[in-house]
Amino acid sequence: MRLFMNIRRNDPVTVTAAKAGFSTATGYRLLERATLPSQAKTPRERRRPDPLAGIFEEEVVPLLEAAPALRPIAIFEELRRRHGDLPFARRTLERRIRGWRAIHGPEREVMFRQVHEPGRLGLSDFTAMADLGVTVVGETLEHMLYHFRLIHGGFEHAHVILGGESFVALAEGMQNALWSAGGVPRLHRTDSLSAAFRNIGADARADLTRRYDALCQHYGMEPTRNNTGVAHENGSIESAHGHIKAAIRDALLLRGSSDFTDLAAYRRFIDEVVTARNRRHAPSIDAERRALQPLPDVRTSDYEEVLVTVTSSGGFTLRKVFYTVPSRLIGHRLRARLYDDRIDLFLGGTRLMTLVRGRAGSNGKHGHIVDYRHVIHSLRRKPMALMGLVYRDSLFPREAYRRMFEHLLECEGERSACRIIVDLLAMAHERACEAELAGLLQADLVAGRTPDIAALRARFSPDPAALPEVVVELGELASYDSLIGLGEAA
Repeated sequence: MRLFMNIRRNDPVTVTAAKAGFSTATGYRLLERATLPSQAKTPRERRRPDPLAGIFEEEVVPLLEAAPALRPIAIFEELRRRHGDLPFARRTLERRIRGWRAIHGPEREVMFRQVHEPGRLGLSDFTAMADLGVTVVGETLEHMLYHFRLIHGGFEHAHVILGGESFVALAEGMQNALWSAGGVPRLHRTDSLSAAFRNIGADARADLTRRYDALCQHYGMEPTRNNTGVAHENGSIESAHGHIKAAIRDALLLRGSSDFTDLAAYRRFIDEVVTARNRRHAPSIDAERRALQPLPDVRTSDYEEVLVTVTSSGGFTLRKVFYTVPSRLIGHRLRARLYDDRIDLFLGGTRLMTLVRGRAGSNGKHGHIVDYRHVIHSLRRKPMALMGLVYRDSLFPREAYRRMFEHLLECEGERSACRIIVDLLAMAHERACEAELAGLLQADLVAGRTPDIAALRARFSPDPAALPEVVVELGELASYDSLIGLGEAA
């Protein structure tokens, strides 16, 4: 009609109607009316009776006013309880409730989009990875992923965590991320480490807070935390969790297997996935790097230090896990540096060894990290101690040794079984043939026979004919006089 009225100024009705796309009669009719066609339409009325009449205003609205958070399905079930069969479907009630809340409902929380300056904010959080089904040598890998992100440029870093959320995991992952990024943002935000704070006393929480503040101070960052339970305050990394896990899942499918030969191989795989994601944002990441603060000269500590005493059991207990060490350390106090995946032991200022860090069971049962080499010399003198040993299942270095012990118990009895298996462990240690001996034991198990200790000892004993003959020729003493003379001449 707007087009018709504009053309009507210069052309007759017949031409104008044709140009507007309708008949001449319609054109004359529009000129005779003083209102628009849309205004001439009568309002659309309900075509069928309101199924919620006598129910919505009388019963549903009072429920919504009394309990604004009540779900529509709960109201629907309540109406069915009161009236039996209802003359409407659930979707009808949900639409009416949605419309009522839009007009009469309570105010809702508003999300405020932020402008992110380059080099200003870095975010840290942990995400569970159990749903990906990652295994190491066939064993399920219980782990989490520490995830760091620079919010402006999109730089990401991920670090595999074997334990739960803790300060040690945060410190190690964050420092790796900062050194990988090549700079430090001015602010760092976490989600308050809720899992680390749970079930600890006020003193421990205060100590954890001081350590976190000291870590940020070392790098010149201002530490910030979002309010507990308010996930959207950390939304810029919470949403990124889903994207990085989806990328890892796709990479596992393309790889064709979620099993890895060792933890190091899986960590390299994660690094490759994250590097590929960072490559897509390379220009913005490079731009943000120029706005980051410089890194300090050295890293700060990313471990927790604890003093432990080696008991007469040949080890020490730490965080509900028993670790064996060489028996010569019995009675000594050691400094243990706890990392997420390992423990470094020090005697005074001397570093002794590194142990794999163990975890207590989810049911609270103590764990055991046992190296049979540490106790085999004592066990040879008391082989029957193996029968009731607390950590017996953790003593066997490979599955074949454990299965052979069970086979010997059935065939030879307790005394003979303990003696034979201790001899086998001693042989594996002294002859450095643990893997090869395990293969022979597996063959014996398949054949249903017991191992021949004498034959195995002869097999793994050194062959005198194969020993090299070393001839040492001593020089004449006069040759040393000539060397001294040459030195004086020089």
